[in-house]
Amino acid sequence: MEGARPARSDDVPALVRLARALRAELVPQRGGDLWARREARVAPEPAALAALVERPDAAVVVGTIDGVVVGYGTLEVEPLPDGTKLGVIGDLYVEPAARAVGVGESIASALLDAAAAAGCTGVDAHALPGNREAKNFFERAGFTARALVMHKPLPAAPDGEGTGTAPGRG
Repeated sequence: MEGARPARSDDVPALVRLARALRAELVPQRGGDLWARREARVAPEPAALAALVERPDAAVVVGTIDGVVVGYGTLEVEPLPDGTKLGVIGDLYVEPAARAVGVGESIASALLDAAAAAGCTGVDAHALPGNREAKNFFERAGFTARALVMHKPLPAAPDGEGTGTAPGRG
């Protein structure tokens, strides 16, 4: 039977394994490399994930099948300038062999419950362009697009740091 529960400190090794699998799956996709460098909210390392599990302004949920951890999700509560709070789903991943049986839905539901309990007025989640499976998953959970981010890569300068000039400073 599938389900979801709050992550515990003894889940950290499974969280590290799953977080690394998530990145391995997303980085090769369009936008994945920049996502890993910019939008990924926690490093797939034991100390970072253990700290996230303990944070009072975050929720980490594991998805299980018959008690075995096969997925996870993270939510951070972000205070907004107007005093309201936004929940941000940083990661939501289920092992490929465990998909399409309700584990992801259980994780998402638990994260939405955590956001509501924290007083969030909404929840954001990211899906890479072209990742139709993720987009459809979030739409089935009631999410709608609220922004599109457009990006244009620039050729690398000899030092590997972009063009080396900022607009208006060349």
